[in-house]
Amino acid sequence: MYDFCEPVRQANDALWRIIRDDLTKAGFSAPSKLDRSSRYDALWRREDLVFAQTCGYPYIKQLRGHVRLVGVPIYRFPGGNGIDRASLVIVRDADGIGGIEDLRNRRVAVNDPMSNSGMNLLRALIAPQAIAGRFFSKVSFTGGHLMSLADVLAGHADVAAIDSVTFGLLAAHSPDALKGVKVLMQTPAGPGLPIISRKDATDAEVSVVRESLSRIATQPAYAAIREPLGLVGFEVPDQAAYDALTELEDFALRRGYPVIN
Repeated sequence: MYDFCEPVRQANDALWRIIRDDLTKAGFSAPSKLDRSSRYDALWRREDLVFAQTCGYPYIKQLRGHVRLVGVPIYRFPGGNGIDRASLVIVRDADGIGGIEDLRNRRVAVNDPMSNSGMNLLRALIAPQAIAGRFFSKVSFTGGHLMSLADVLAGHADVAAIDSVTFGLLAAHSPDALKGVKVLMQTPAGPGLPIISRKDATDAEVSVVRESLSRIATQPAYAAIREPLGLVGFEVPDQAAYDALTELEDFALRRGYPVIN
């Protein structure tokens, strides 16, 4: 899911080569390369899926019970504590927006209606402020966090909730992309983007992937891979950890704010 600049792509390729080789040595079949030709969400239910990263909201709404949870990477960037991640609410520097009330009747850019970081967490933040189910003057769906950021910078939208790992990677590798915006606040937090495999992946196969990721995330020999990714750990939580995202959805529903509006 984080594969949008060359240093990150190279690190993802190196990470996959290690996992692939470990799987092969253990007698499991693994693709030679990561698949960048398909839309990311088209892969999540594939019967031959070995390794993918998904968003937490599609995981709880569509995928849980249909895929295997492998684990959750932990990143060093601001906005996170362990596997939990908040999104960063960004606005233009020049607009003089100082707090959440200043966002009322503004235009919001949302990456995807099924996004946890761009929609679900933002919905939970805004819900207590909404009046009769409304807060913003206009909602546009952009197709991705980078597009949401671009819309704010271009003046097509006034605010967006940006995944804090995406923001951290931009700050590390493409800081010019953030010129002109500021972080206004953080949303509530919930478990970050999980690694998944197909439903019928065996315990032994999943164990190999987990051991590979744990080794990459902790051992000094792999620091050159971790650094571009901002990777500092890997955890295997219980599936119930993702109930926190459902609770945020329920909170917004109880407040009469079922959709960003």
